[in-house]
Formats: sequence, C-alpha cells, structure tokens
Amino acid sequence: MDLSLNFIIILVPVILFALTIHEYAHALVAYKLGDDTASLQGRLTLNPLMHLDILGTILIFIVGFGWAKPVPVNPLNFKDPRKDMLKVAIAGPLTNLIIVIISGALLRILIQNPVSLEESSFYYSAYGTLIAIMILNIIYGTVLAVFNMIPIPPLDGSRILYGILPEKSAYKYMELEKYSIFFLFFIFIGIRNFASFNIIQAPVILISKLLTGVEYIDLIRFLNLWIN
Repeated sequence: MDLSLNFIIILVPVILFALTIHEYAHALVAYKLGDDTASLQGRLTLNPLMHLDILGTILIFIVGFGWAKPVPVNPLNFKDPRKDMLKVAIAGPLTNLIIVIISGALLRILIQNPVSLEESSFYYSAYGTLIAIMILNIIYGTVLAVFNMIPIPPLDGSRILYGILPEKSAYKYMELEKYSIFFLFFIFIGIRNFASFNIIQAPVILISKLLTGVEYIDLIRFLNLWIN
C-alpha cells in the first residue's frame, strides 16, 4: 500500500466526520428553535452523503479546507430570526471545536501511555493510527471552525455578525451575500499568500499545543512518519 493511499484512508473519514457533524449541528439547532426545513429535506442526519458539496470537499484536499452543502434554514420559522440565526450559525464551528477538545484530551492520554512495538504489532499499529486520527481531528476540526468564522457571506461568521450588528446595519451587511461566490473565490486565491494562510494556521498551532502539550511541528512530524 503506498503512502498516498495510507494518508487518504485516514484522512477521508476524518474530513467526512468534521463536515458532517458541522452541518448536523446547524440542522439540529435550527430544528430545536422551530425550523424544520433541514429536517424535511433529509439534512437532520449524520449520513455524510447528505451533506457533501463536491467542490467544497475537493478544495479541502487541495488547499486544506473548504465547505459542505449549506443546511437550508428559514428564519421566518424562528421566534427571533436574527438571534436564532446566530445560534444556528455558531452551532457548527462550536461543535467542531468540541470535537477538537475531545481529540486533544484523548491524544494527551495516548501520548502519556505509549505502546511499545514489543508488546504487540496489532496494538502498536492501532495506537499509532489512533494518534494520527486524533492529530487530524485537531487540525481539520480547527481549520473548519476557524474558516467558517470568517465574517464573509455565506460563511457562518457572517450569520453571527448579522445577529450582533444593529438591525439596519445587519440587513445592509447581508445584502453582500449576492456577491458571496466572488468573496470565496478571492479567499481561496489569497490563501496561497503566506499572511492569509497564517490566519488559518496560527489557531491550529496554538490550540494543538494547548490541548496536547506537544509542539505542532512534532505532531506533524509524527504524522508524516506514521503515514510513511
């Protein structure tokens, strides 16, 4: 089995899980707040196939992050459309961060309780694979959360800002959504720029260090060695 296939076998489930749990959280909170639009369209589910956006998923593998198919929400079904939309929007990134925290705690436990190769090749292999999965959960969960918090329509950050701004300013701000495809285009071009990339990378480095007690570069080094 070659390297790329090893990496894909570990990476694909991690990304699918991160995207699925993100969109499911949006749908669940919307449903709890009175909007069943997503539920009626089969989006209140943990089935990843119902949430995948082809372009968004491909971009994750190319540039490191992207998006899933947005969950449909009808604000008219909410008691307080602006505030409830804020709750729905923040649910996705918050859920990803919760998974990141859990993964960090599990990774810290695994690191503090190493398995030697002499004990069992199966346990050693399972141990290394779990560490790789936890590292990727931290990296991609944080990337997905941070990227979606950018306050540019149609990302979640724009919905959150919409709920915070004064009403008149909020409605004017959301008029920008008609240009969202252009905003996303420039974001993905700019992400190749060093400064733009660091906006995403810096939180990953900080959070991984805080949660695991291990430097980010050491986590990446282990990941590369294990995949090799």
